[in-house]
Amino acid sequence: MAEQQIADAAVNVGGPEKGPKGWGQAVAALVVVGGLAALLLSGTFQQESGDPEPAECHTSDDDRPSKPVSGVQLCTALNRADLPTLLGTPTEYAVNASGNESVGNWADGTKTVTPEAEVQLDTYTVNLSTSDDDIPVAEMAGFLGSSARNRTIGGHPAVLYSDRTVALKFNLGGGKVDTGPGGIARSLLVAKDTKDGGGFYEVSLWRQDDVPPDDLALFRVAETVLPTVPGWTVG
Repeated sequence: MAEQQIADAAVNVGGPEKGPKGWGQAVAALVVVGGLAALLLSGTFQQESGDPEPAECHTSDDDRPSKPVSGVQLCTALNRADLPTLLGTPTEYAVNASGNESVGNWADGTKTVTPEAEVQLDTYTVNLSTSDDDIPVAEMAGFLGSSARNRTIGGHPAVLYSDRTVALKFNLGGGKVDTGPGGIARSLLVAKDTKDGGGFYEVSLWRQDDVPPDDLALFRVAETVLPTVPGWTVG
């Protein structure tokens, strides 16, 4: 069988070695183009395509540390009933929903825990994560390319920027995986507090096709979801 494209992974192309989500680490998400991708590449709960019930949050990292917020808490905040409406696709529903926590080991011996959640619909995939990085969000625009712009979400400093996704192509006959350019992911880094004292949330949005995502949808999701995440401060 000819090579079949089945997934995109959002990555920060050309970024510095240490940045949001590890300064250069791939956005922990797969954009599922076909059901086979979910079977081969995703450890999350897969909803049957004909099932009218939206997917519930699933996590495989119950034993991982989860302070001050866990991946499943992020998933609960993100996987809300009105998420399809916020995305501008009100007739859709969550196909996959997961919350996980990855542990990073740095050269100096320190460890970092990155909780994240992902919800996939037919048109969009949304990823939400949090980091305790001590670099102020207002200073991050300079690390994220010429298209990065400073913004404000709920009184919190934020940066809007783009990632280029990478398409994964599987040769089903030979078991070979090839990569190529994919679509665009749009992301918001949002400071955990209004004084931008360190730490941030990141909301990323991309489509299953190559059409650029709607920035207004990204802002609606961030402005609605983030105030419901544990640790969000007002004023």
